[in-house]
Amino acid sequence: MDPLYFLESEDLLRFFHCKKTEMSCMEKPHTFLSQLRDHDLIPEDRYQKVSRMKSKENLKKAVYEILDLLERKRPQHIHLFWRCVFEEVIMSQYPTLRLLRNSLMDGSYRFHEPFSEELEKKQTKKNKMKDVSEEEEEEEEELKSVKKKRKQRRQSVCDDDEEEEEQPGPSSLLTPGQRKKSKKICFSSPLKKGQKGDIWTWGLFRSQLPVNCGDLEGSLSKQRLAQGEKCILFQKQWFTPGEFEKRAGKESSKNWKWNIRCNDIPLGKLIEEGQLTSTKYKGGSKKVKKSLFPSDQEVTDEDEEVEEPTEQQQEDEDDKSQTVFRVTCGAEAGTLHKKRFASGTCGKSIRTETSWMTPVEFVKEASCQTDALWRRDIKWEGKPLSVLIQEKKLIHKLLCDCSLCKPDHKDLENQKNDDECCVCKREDGPDLVVCDHCPRSFHQMCHLPQVEDAILGDDKPWMCTFCVFRTTQQWRYSDKLETRAAMSQQISQHMLECHYLLLYLYSVDEEQTFASDSNLVSVIQTPMWFDKVADKLQKKEYQTVGEFVSDVQLIFTNCATYNRDNVELLTSGSRLKELFDGELKRVFNISEQTVD
Repeated sequence: MDPLYFLESEDLLRFFHCKKTEMSCMEKPHTFLSQLRDHDLIPEDRYQKVSRMKSKENLKKAVYEILDLLERKRPQHIHLFWRCVFEEVIMSQYPTLRLLRNSLMDGSYRFHEPFSEELEKKQTKKNKMKDVSEEEEEEEEELKSVKKKRKQRRQSVCDDDEEEEEQPGPSSLLTPGQRKKSKKICFSSPLKKGQKGDIWTWGLFRSQLPVNCGDLEGSLSKQRLAQGEKCILFQKQWFTPGEFEKRAGKESSKNWKWNIRCNDIPLGKLIEEGQLTSTKYKGGSKKVKKSLFPSDQEVTDEDEEVEEPTEQQQEDEDDKSQTVFRVTCGAEAGTLHKKRFASGTCGKSIRTETSWMTPVEFVKEASCQTDALWRRDIKWEGKPLSVLIQEKKLIHKLLCDCSLCKPDHKDLENQKNDDECCVCKREDGPDLVVCDHCPRSFHQMCHLPQVEDAILGDDKPWMCTFCVFRTTQQWRYSDKLETRAAMSQQISQHMLECHYLLLYLYSVDEEQTFASDSNLVSVIQTPMWFDKVADKLQKKEYQTVGEFVSDVQLIFTNCATYNRDNVELLTSGSRLKELFDGELKRVFNISEQTVD
């Protein structure tokens, strides 16, 4: 976003007024003047006249005269002036212009004193007294003067330098009031010596920040962000961070705090450091296929009245190590989610690979001896589940009337599916779309392929890619394939398999380590991450299955190459690579001896 967008015309005019002399002293100003002519900021005859001058001193005076005339006659075009002279190709030839732009960017444009009230009153009075006829008369006199000089030039045998000496100096065009004003104006940087000029501390961006997501650039309103409103201005429209992220083609990650950046710094980092304030965004307003387990149906840890959780308590609840417990019963395994737990028969709190179950249903599924002993038969870290209950790590309020203990039909339907997106592991953002054949849930833009709006409006059962692949995989490849044959196949015929493989990686990457580029180090020569692969799949940039697999393998190769000192990250990357290789072999029925 152009930083000039945040400045008022009055500030830019005052800055222009102070810098006319500096700009008029630039060496070889012909390119500068050509840029102004190309944008219709100076008349053609004046441009031609100045371009023929040879004397440096007279050239400076003529440039100043043009700038002074622009200030007096065309102040409404001040934004256009600065935009056209601050283009990179122009600044590369004129270091003065680059310094001027830097002084605007770092906040040093701020003036210590505004125009005095007395001078402003005099200027206002003068403007009222000056009528249109006087302006027209002035223009006519100027035109006569130009014609007279042209006539003299045709008759004279003098060179251009002698003719140029007749040009009036800049002081002759200034009124006494204007000369006094220039003495009153001064500016200095608000940054103290040695202070770091971070972009979010610049005076220029007190209320708004320039942000980008991919190739899209917009303006972020700090106040709107803090209030949870549409806060990013793009193409004269306001968007939520999620909507802006979607327009930038980053919808597959649903992680706007790290995808949207200011000066290459993720907004999430600015929020963590207290530079920005953000509230929870509810996401899109599209109609969902089904609603999920409501986020406000949380259970308490103690036999006490339910209280509103503090911010710290909410962060603790989001911690998987505190709210999710891996449990077993016989040969069955699953995860018990504390916020869904009510009792043995209420609250489908145990998630297996295929469904959500109550503790009693989980015991029945495992074919244990008796339903009544679920506290003993369900194990956590080798201990009976009763240990968690005794330690009050797993407890629900007695005689409760919540939707877990007394669910209606809709509540029971809500409990059949996950509360978070299978891909991005988040509950917030746009409403989740649920699969009617498995417990998985997805954000509309996280699923591969993305869920179209038309699907959300009907009542027909919807099947996710996991389920579509599972139900069709048995008849896809009856014969074993060699790796080379599998990799050389056209991806257009095997998009389902590639979608499934990438979704599988998203689902097993619990910490979202490889999902986005936020965890990548800058020294990686060819960076790659899951979201980028998903975008390339959506845009159909791959031609063969091998190209897709090569990008996925590049993620793990980079991890092993650039994280040799990070044992935890190396282990995570190695585990995901092993899982991917195994799933790739199973998906395409690749013979064991040909796997690389």
